[in-house]
Amino acid sequence: MFTENEQQALDLDWFFMADNKVGFVASAGGKLPSSVSLLDEGEFNLISSYFRNLPEKSIVEVNSDITKVKKVKSIDSYLKDFVFMAKKGLYCYDKKVLNDFSHLDYYLVAKPKTAFNSSVLPEEILAILQKTVYPKDIEHLKSFSITEIS
Repeated sequence: MFTENEQQALDLDWFFMADNKVGFVASAGGKLPSSVSLLDEGEFNLISSYFRNLPEKSIVEVNSDITKVKKVKSIDSYLKDFVFMAKKGLYCYDKKVLNDFSHLDYYLVAKPKTAFNSSVLPEEILAILQKTVYPKDIEHLKSFSITEIS
């Protein structure tokens, strides 16, 4: 379980399901959906390890508006982890306003051309992932709020 103090202090990777697709999110000190904050450390590490260790399966499409949304010194350095995860078939999002706990919005950084299909997930990963669901398709989702996650 992650307390609000821990959530504010950490940049945590969390995951959600949307139909048969999977989203990857960097929290950047933001509030986590309650389903994610209630995960124990073992569940949190298991799901992160599972997705990080998947083989690459897709080419990646980076959000064409990324430089308008994110002002960074090195765009390649910023994109590195998002592209890494998108190559595994995940839709990748970052917090719009960094280190502002009350700001709940995320935007698309990168997405795969070939999405990972959650129907192939091992049961223990699926059981964890099904706790955090976005109710619509994410194929064209440019942004969302954690208030939309159940």
